[in-house]
Amino acid sequence: MLSPIAFRKGKPGFYPDQSVYAEFACAEFGLVFRDLDGGSGLLFSVASRDRLLHFGAGRCSWYPQNNATASALASDKYFASRILREAGVPALGGEYFFLHDRHRAHRPEGHERSDTIDYFGKLGGAAFVKPLTGSRGDFAQAVHGETALVRHLDDVMKYYDAVLIQPIVEGVEYRVFLLDDDALYCARKYPPSVSGDGVHSIRELLAAHNDALRARGLSPAALPVNDPSLDAVPAKGERHEIPGRMNLSAGGTMVLAPAPSEKAVTLARQSARALGLRVAAVDMFVDVGGNPETIEIIEVNSNPAIRLLEDSNRGDLILKIWHHTFSAMGLL
Repeated sequence: MLSPIAFRKGKPGFYPDQSVYAEFACAEFGLVFRDLDGGSGLLFSVASRDRLLHFGAGRCSWYPQNNATASALASDKYFASRILREAGVPALGGEYFFLHDRHRAHRPEGHERSDTIDYFGKLGGAAFVKPLTGSRGDFAQAVHGETALVRHLDDVMKYYDAVLIQPIVEGVEYRVFLLDDDALYCARKYPPSVSGDGVHSIRELLAAHNDALRARGLSPAALPVNDPSLDAVPAKGERHEIPGRMNLSAGGTMVLAPAPSEKAVTLARQSARALGLRVAAVDMFVDVGGNPETIEIIEVNSNPAIRLLEDSNRGDLILKIWHHTFSAMGLL
């Protein structure tokens, strides 16, 4: 078996992971891969002897075995949470609020930006705020105090129409990746960090980290303005964690790991079934508040990235995912 790395060679840095893995899988399964957009990887076809299908990368749905309704419901973090709770699955919940007046006539009262302060107060003046339909950890962060909330919403509204405001929950974060009822792998998430070089201060290292996030189209990590500890110069190799979001795209780390418990896998399966997803990555907090029996579902991803598998040298799992996709679509 070849490695996905072999199919990445010679391609531009922006080339989508999903297209690399599709070409890799086609070579293994005897299918024909064709890039249809001049080498961008954003549009490609896969053909067997008697069938041809088109796929998209970028913001397209990567897993056509997930139907459009299920994928759309999962991408709305509030709707998904309501569905999970109706199914008896513990989910973080929260409330949604629109940041613009457009289409106000089409929605009920109580969900405008002007309503955020009251709800924020009910949560004790601290909450986790993220775009309602965002991804990759963009603008997802803990907010403390009304001034910080107003400033954060001002930033978010430049790019998104609505936010979800949730209570802050502390626990150990895991992801369970499912193909139908098969828990293909589990990963533990760790926060992003910067590494000292013995020259630059933590503040300078964080500024460089944020510049890299902006270049990838992501919001920067929030930096406390008046924290003197950020002016310290860490020794070479010394790590400084950045609390909050743990997404790989935001600099976080995921490591393949055993499932934290059978209960965690069971809840992941129940979550995917409730939403009607055949492919899903279920993110959850375990050991919430230090209680090993308490688990809360954070969100369910209907379009999960799998770069972790390439980085972990698990091309075999990439092939299992694509075999599931190709079989579901009648290519195998």
